[in-house]
Amino acid sequence: MKDVTYQELQTRYRALIEEETDPVANMANLAALLKEAFGFWWVGFYLVHHDSLVLGPFQGPVACTRIPFGKGVCGSCWKWSAPIIVPDVHAFPGHIACSDVSASEIVVPLMQQDVVIGVLDVDSEHLNCFDDTDRQGLEELARLLVENSQFSLNLLP
Repeated sequence: MKDVTYQELQTRYRALIEEETDPVANMANLAALLKEAFGFWWVGFYLVHHDSLVLGPFQGPVACTRIPFGKGVCGSCWKWSAPIIVPDVHAFPGHIACSDVSASEIVVPLMQQDVVIGVLDVDSEHLNCFDDTDRQGLEELARLLVENSQFSLNLLP
């Protein structure tokens, strides 16, 4: 059933971003859609800023503001330019604990012309919450975000 929910979210998200190109607005709405649909603990974005990922729009409790390149799940996703699914964040070497409640995590890169410009980060308070269906669904939503938003170097200070 998750795959059906992701398909429905893609349809809803396309309608939301059809005439909106502002990346902040589009990231904010995507975080809200995902949080509303699945009830995830935390959903948000980190954007590349020199040698760090900087917190962007999110839904959930307060979060880490900066994540260094290659550090934690988000920084590793950036380094490897690939999605990462972590069934138990406490077993991930170098995990950055923004919240003790988070138990599992998935991070997908935001790719623009084969360059990572940010990541979509989703945390759950349940172990082993994410699977390949989530990866595929989140990658498609991330692709829609990047293709329909005008990310610029001005946004990435």
